[in-house]
Amino acid sequence: MPTTAPDDLHVVFNFSLGAYASRQKSMNRFTRWWLNLNASLWFVPALMVAGAILLAFALIFVDVRLSHDWLAELPLLFGAGSDGARGMLTAIASSMVTVAGLIFSLTLSTLAQVSSQYTPRVLRNFMRDRANQVVLGFFVSIFVYCLIVLRTIRGGDEGSFIPSLAVLMGLLLALVSIGVLIFFIHHIASSIQASNIVRHAAEETEAAIDRLFPEQLGRQATETEAQTLQQNEELHWQPVPSQTTGYVQSVDEEGLLTLASKLPGVLRMEQGIGSFVARGATLVAVARDEGATLPLTKELTDQIHRSFSLGSQRTTEQDAGFGLRQIVDIALKALSPGVNDTTTAIICIDHLGALLAQLAERRLPSPWRTDHSQVRIIAVRPSFQQFVATAFDQIRVCADGNVAIYQRLLTALATIRQRTQDTERQQVLREQVELVAEAAHRTLATVHEWEQVQQRLTKLWG
Repeated sequence: MPTTAPDDLHVVFNFSLGAYASRQKSMNRFTRWWLNLNASLWFVPALMVAGAILLAFALIFVDVRLSHDWLAELPLLFGAGSDGARGMLTAIASSMVTVAGLIFSLTLSTLAQVSSQYTPRVLRNFMRDRANQVVLGFFVSIFVYCLIVLRTIRGGDEGSFIPSLAVLMGLLLALVSIGVLIFFIHHIASSIQASNIVRHAAEETEAAIDRLFPEQLGRQATETEAQTLQQNEELHWQPVPSQTTGYVQSVDEEGLLTLASKLPGVLRMEQGIGSFVARGATLVAVARDEGATLPLTKELTDQIHRSFSLGSQRTTEQDAGFGLRQIVDIALKALSPGVNDTTTAIICIDHLGALLAQLAERRLPSPWRTDHSQVRIIAVRPSFQQFVATAFDQIRVCADGNVAIYQRLLTALATIRQRTQDTERQQVLREQVELVAEAAHRTLATVHEWEQVQQRLTKLWG
């Protein structure tokens, strides 16, 4: 039976690792590139401007090819001369620039208001709002369309040519723009309402929970496998420092699992989704099986770095905790002495309770990942207790003496309990209830308010 020499095996491994790294690098770059485009205010308008240019040239080409004799039969639609067509398109173009400037001003004003009144964390949601992007692109596109058509109109000594179809389309677009402007004003007025802001953040988080924590998961490491790995003191862990600074936005765990299987070795993640990593901080620790020392080659470290996506801010694509964080920040701002908006805080608690109720019936992934033979990845996973603490701890602390907030917290926790039969999770909820009761007893000013909380506590929790 032929055998492979160690040098040949090293070459084969480096070759396969390099090919896999190249594919993974392209995929991660495309994912990050698409997410950034989706959250930008310029991408959709740029596409619409390109479409307007193509539409203008297409209609002009049709006007050149078709006979215009039949247009005389419709003077109300196509009766404008060259001067009239120029004047109309010029008026449309100038008005579209004015309206586009107004829309940009309203958008920036809305972003500033939302940032100061609620939380800067939700600005990304406004920038990703497709309606805002389309409206901005619509008015700019009409302006560009009119410019393209204007340059083709000829009259008098220049030789007569009026692209009647293109001019008519400009008029129709101008009429449609009136409805678009009214829609935008309505949309912008609705989007800054607290209930809609919280609802949009909750819907995004709900989608992330469905995506990240499905009902059924693939095989994970058993407790026996995990204990065996923990008791193995012969593993020599070697740190892989981060090359950049930022928040961990996503991790390609399947890629890391494949990489660890090829080593063969174990990868221990030191940073989880949403963690802030400074340049030089340990990102991953690597160890080879059976206690052998694993050389950290450039190919290996590059592949590990490509499996982590770091950015300037957290995102909800793989970070459901950030979605909870956005809603919590809105509640904290509402409970601040300068705002004192209890109703908004209650809305936030209601949505947090619904999201955690959704999480309560999901099986959270284990930190131990295996390749069907042994543990290959030790990941950093948020627990149900951490999600509950993220959602309610700071709100409870800031609800000093607010009986309505304490009652709503108890109601939300009872809603979550109804969705899970897991004893450990129910114990986490019970501990949170005790903390709420202790805070209410300590901070409520009157006996009547404390009795209200006691009644709610007895009714919901016995």
